[in-house]
Amino acid sequence: MLKCAAVIPAYNEAPRIARVLQVVTQVPELAEVIVVDDGSTDETAAVAASSPGVRVVHLASNQGKAAAMCAGFAATDAAITLFLDADLQGLTPRHITDLLAPVLADQADMSVGVFRGGRTRTDLSQVLVPYISGQRALRREVFATLPDPSQARSGIEVLLTHHARARRYRVRHVAIDGVTHAMKEEKLGLGRGMVARLRMYLEIARALRNHRP
Repeated sequence: MLKCAAVIPAYNEAPRIARVLQVVTQVPELAEVIVVDDGSTDETAAVAASSPGVRVVHLASNQGKAAAMCAGFAATDAAITLFLDADLQGLTPRHITDLLAPVLADQADMSVGVFRGGRTRTDLSQVLVPYISGQRALRREVFATLPDPSQARSGIEVLLTHHARARRYRVRHVAIDGVTHAMKEEKLGLGRGMVARLRMYLEIARALRNHRP
């Protein structure tokens, strides 16, 4: 079987990342689990390091999701990389095997997880814009050939989607039932959460503008 690694970019996710790692480390298909601590100011790195079988890559300052994904990708030689968000809720080992399956079976070059039945708000966002999903399994060459991914920040998923379309990579959407994630307003409070959400949307819009197919 091709070597698979999970890469989980994380910024200030200490209250949430342990439950994701508890699930991910149960999946036998994953030879490596790598958490990239994106300059967190909380105990994210310590929580991740305390999980058996997890390797932590540290970034000295917060550089954004795309840079963290690049750092995790560079830290492994796996043929298939599984990217997951650090704040997922309702994740099970079956969701992970479902994401890996089409790539392992050479039925797709990239699979994209789409929330279903988690919570209405996150389900709706992924129905409307599935290309922003952070849950993806992909062959090494898909990420390795991305043009300048480290500067994409929250627009990295848009860049991946457009790159796959331009290169004619095979993409499979996989429903991950019952999964959602914590909203920014829940993590940061209403005011700071709304500001963070707006910043994320601006980064996604910039990626859409700069990487039209």
